[in-house]
Amino acid sequence: MTTALRTVNPRARKSFSVARPRKSIALTVVMLVFLAYALVPLAWLLINASKTQGDLFSTFGLAFGDSFALWDNIVATLAYKDGIFLRWFGNTLLYVVVGAGGATLLATLAGYGLAKYSFPGRKAYFAVVIGAVAVPGTALAVPTFLLFSQVGLTNTPWAIIIPSLISPFGLYLIWTYTIDSVPTELLEAARLDGAGELRTFFTISIRLLAPGIVTVALFAIVATWNNYFLPLIMLSDPAWYPLTVGLNQWSAQASGVAAEPIYNLVITGSLLTIVPIVAIFLFLQRFWQSGLSAGSVKQ
Repeated sequence: MTTALRTVNPRARKSFSVARPRKSIALTVVMLVFLAYALVPLAWLLINASKTQGDLFSTFGLAFGDSFALWDNIVATLAYKDGIFLRWFGNTLLYVVVGAGGATLLATLAGYGLAKYSFPGRKAYFAVVIGAVAVPGTALAVPTFLLFSQVGLTNTPWAIIIPSLISPFGLYLIWTYTIDSVPTELLEAARLDGAGELRTFFTISIRLLAPGIVTVALFAIVATWNNYFLPLIMLSDPAWYPLTVGLNQWSAQASGVAAEPIYNLVITGSLLTIVPIVAIFLFLQRFWQSGLSAGSVKQ
């Protein structure tokens, strides 16, 4: 009996063995190429932000200069033209907090309502949202400028904030995430217990939607932080520029007819611009990954 129990069919042993992941040299090479494509520009930016103005044109791009001037460049960038860089940084934060935050809130409310409530015109509204996702923002920039110029909102922060509040893609993400993450039976049980719709949303649904909300917030923050074309046509006062438009103005000054030797400030300013967005991405990465995987598997 003991011998029979110890005897294992070799075929059965093979069927229960865990298959090792297959290695592909071609895929490894492709991933290394993509990794270099993503990291080499960041390395170039970091290395050149540590060079002086003279070293930028006398040394190879990915080689350090004779002196390490990163801190001096940061101080000069923050102090240039009475600290206009800090003003642009504050403007960008304003546009992100109000614009991206408002877009996340509106997308959450609309996507949740679209997924969990039935009302007349629901399918038509959803078709409009899907159609809006396919329209690029640059295609709407000029009509938006003409509309805002007629009501006198150009060259004001509202010209950037109000268009940023609309996020059809964020609404769609919340809609798909709500369908799989918020059970209808749980909402019905809360209603039977006497909870109102607002209380149900803020005490139950919003906790279940947290990964999806963070995902939408991350997309909205990145889009608003990197927004360039809309502020370029909406704003003419440098005091309201975001970082993207302001740094482009510095770059034009450095390469124009009356060129100023501020290439080191442009590069250092670019480095300082991406640091907050990278920190936000790394901080919200675990929520972002869980949010993207939601809805990919049907139960």
